[in-house]
Amino acid sequence: MPSLAPKRLAALLLSLSCSAAMAGPEITPHDEVPWSPLNPARGDQSPQAGALWGDRTTASGPAGFLVEFKDGFASPEHIHNITYRGVVISGEIHNDDPAAANQWLPSGSFWIQPAGESHITAAAGDRNLAYIEIDNGPYLVQPSSEAFDNGERPVNVDESNLVWLDASDINWLPQAGVSGEGPAPRVAYLWGETDPGQDNGRLIEMPAGFSGALESEGDYLHAVVVKGSPRVDGDDEALAPGSYVGTESDERISLSADGESPAVLYVRTNGALEIR
Repeated sequence: MPSLAPKRLAALLLSLSCSAAMAGPEITPHDEVPWSPLNPARGDQSPQAGALWGDRTTASGPAGFLVEFKDGFASPEHIHNITYRGVVISGEIHNDDPAAANQWLPSGSFWIQPAGESHITAAAGDRNLAYIEIDNGPYLVQPSSEAFDNGERPVNVDESNLVWLDASDINWLPQAGVSGEGPAPRVAYLWGETDPGQDNGRLIEMPAGFSGALESEGDYLHAVVVKGSPRVDGDDEALAPGSYVGTESDERISLSADGESPAVLYVRTNGALEIR
């Protein structure tokens, strides 16, 4: 074998390593999301599911996906085999006990549906879109006759009841890069703990004109656009609500809110998150 072969091999491996490191985050614009029936057993009456990350049909592992409901959709009473979380992106969603009065959750609202809890889901609006997230699959729809109590309780949080915090509100929020001049990004914590390795979710609001980066102390970051049209640095396309950007590493994701309105993202990671 020629003596230069090992050097060439090393150079090739270094090149591949650098290319992977420079690949940047995974970006899925909303108009490129792949869709399939959420509950194939319901045929044409099934809402549509759009895969963002993970695989909701597999036997284990977390996943995040979009669900689109037609105006006037109302499900039969049912349960799920696993707990899921939901964030309303557009339209209005009602998710509650079968006998409960309608509580229409608008864009930016959040809910948790425990495994085994009997409920119905309904939608009202021209375009009803929600982001759904599970910690372990598969995601199944099952009859209410199989209901069980897993010890968790459902949560419905209207967007108007969220508590937004910025770096000036509490002294333990990471404040790297926050100058105190002009509008600052805000955070609404939704679930989980921010200790190292602990999964958690939050909403992040970037004011119009803000440019910065999301940097997780964990080893993954999944972000879904809820409102506004942010851009990922180096990408010309503004991301519409329902778009996804993420990474399976500790890579920093640089974003800007170029429009006239704030951009709101739902972010899941495992550990603390800094907005720089």
